[in-house]
Amino acid sequence: MASLTEYLMADRAEEIALARSAAPAAISDAATVLVLEAHGYVTAVEGKNGFVCAVERAWMSPFDAPQFWNPKLRGPICFNPAAARSILPMTYKRTALVLAGQSREAIKADIEAALAARQLPPLESGAMSYMMSKQAFLDDRAGHWIPHLMFYTATNVDWGADQAGSPIMLNPQFHGSPEPVNVFMIPAGKWSDGTVAPSR
Repeated sequence: MASLTEYLMADRAEEIALARSAAPAAISDAATVLVLEAHGYVTAVEGKNGFVCAVERAWMSPFDAPQFWNPKLRGPICFNPAAARSILPMTYKRTALVLAGQSREAIKADIEAALAARQLPPLESGAMSYMMSKQAFLDDRAGHWIPHLMFYTATNVDWGADQAGSPIMLNPQFHGSPEPVNVFMIPAGKWSDGTVAPSR
């Protein structure tokens, strides 16, 4: 892990704007916005529509991902109400363990124990999120990548992801290890500001 200051954004207004850029303004302007501080995510803006926008850091990557500790990663994301209740708590959990100084192996073990003890909420039907920010930086190789929508399902669900000609991709973010969730991604075609994005 890099120093904590490398993961934090000094300008709160900049982090709020970056978080909101995850979704079209019609959604994000009325959403709750979180910012990361030294002790975890805090609410910077109270929303009205049940959506929650934040900027994910590298530790929300798969546990075996090379970028797990990359301090440059910034992943603006806007959760719909179902995902805010059932997926966002996983972000809170991982973040709390990271900020407590745990290794990725210890974090994974702690999450496995929390799931076994039913300390995290079950996945809600209809949970999804927007990741349509032109300013996102997802890792050193992918960079800004493409705008996309993410849909969260149980691990036994098959959407034909990654098959020839299928527009659906299986995100390895959770992939059932240890969080019991599949994340299907569908390219959005446009950035959150409405401009056309490159294809994958």
